[in-house]
Amino acid sequence: MLRPNGSVFTPLVLTLIGIPGLESVQCWIGIPFCFMYLMAVIGNTLILVIIKYENSLHSPMYIFLAMLGATDIALSTCILPKMLGIFWFHLTEISFDACLLQMWLIHSFQATESGVLLAMALDRYVAICNPLRHASIFSQKLLTHIGIGVILRAVVLVAPCIVLIKYHLKFYQTTVISHSYCEHMAIVKLATEDIRINKILGLFVAFTILGFDISFITLSYVQIFVTVFQLPQKEARLKAFNTCIAHICVFLQFYLLGFFSFFTHRFGSHIPPYVHILLSSLYLLVPPFLNPIVYGVKTKQIRDYVLKMIFSKRHPDH
Repeated sequence: MLRPNGSVFTPLVLTLIGIPGLESVQCWIGIPFCFMYLMAVIGNTLILVIIKYENSLHSPMYIFLAMLGATDIALSTCILPKMLGIFWFHLTEISFDACLLQMWLIHSFQATESGVLLAMALDRYVAICNPLRHASIFSQKLLTHIGIGVILRAVVLVAPCIVLIKYHLKFYQTTVISHSYCEHMAIVKLATEDIRINKILGLFVAFTILGFDISFITLSYVQIFVTVFQLPQKEARLKAFNTCIAHICVFLQFYLLGFFSFFTHRFGSHIPPYVHILLSSLYLLVPPFLNPIVYGVKTKQIRDYVLKMIFSKRHPDH
């Protein structure tokens, strides 16, 4: 059904073109993307298995790490299979409702990951600044509540963006999305109607979640560093700081990539579109790929368990 000016009334099917300007080399771009996805799934699955079967890792820090790993697998799985379908097999079509579902899942898992990183920072804060109360504060009940709360917050805050697109925006100037996955602003910009309320809501959700989380993570680490540098022994300072390094690396890569992608997409009008798309795709792929590597290298217990698995396979008689 068309309006007189040619705009489409709530299309049934949308077309994702992939990376505009790089269509001729998308098949090659898909290779490192596929590698990162496979490594993300294998690495995070390995961490989940290690934490599940190693009783010494059933502490809050590793339970949060397991939550992060599960979120990373889900987040990368929401985007990569369809993206590779576009790059390699030209499967560009996606139903309007499936596109909204993908958008909701991607943004919800991003918000969940941010919440888990906040929980990990608070866990390190209590462990270093108030160690005697750590076990009583981070009880099994609190961990369950944090897990449920982080997921509910993400789902509830992102849902209005979907509802507003579905029921507020009725007419679209095109059905072609210049992106490799269904992203909020990429869909909203297709509409012919006034999209100010959609933009405001998108910014509100982003800053409510990321602004809140980054503020408290930063405060936690300021307190942690103050406490660590007040420790009398150098060895104690290094040991305390070492338990935080992996989380700081993960925290920085997630938020720096996120903010760079977010602001270039909204305010970098002079930047070529393919740079936007590549950045936003890498933002969803790099953290799930790097997180298990960072934690595998920096966490002695996980490193030891992997070495034990390799050693026992090589020497089955022992």
